[in-house]
Amino acid sequence: MDDLDQKLSKLSAAEEFFDALEIPYEPAVVHVNRLHILKRFQQYLRKEGRGEGLDAEARFVHYQGLLIRAYADFVNSTPAEEKVFKVFQDAGGGKSISLDLIKASLGERRPTSQN
Repeated sequence: MDDLDQKLSKLSAAEEFFDALEIPYEPAVVHVNRLHILKRFQQYLRKEGRGEGLDAEARFVHYQGLLIRAYADFVNSTPAEEKVFKVFQDAGGGKSISLDLIKASLGERRPTSQN
């Protein structure tokens, strides 16, 4: 593990990653999407590699670019649209409940009047 990976491995808050990689960000965007952004950053690192073979400065720029891309995904979209986490992947709208089933369910739960 090199210095950059060691430095990043000690961070936990999304804002710390932006600060460490010297990337400006809108706090409101990061506040709402922090886990999604970090997960997407991790996905990009896994897909495009950690810049093995690059010198320290080039690796830093590589990491910057990946985090900027991850951030941009959520500036222009929503977590539900990006589907980073399984809960959003499963919520693709494939499941539906009929209105009759809902009505029947409500009827079963209504208290009977004692008049």
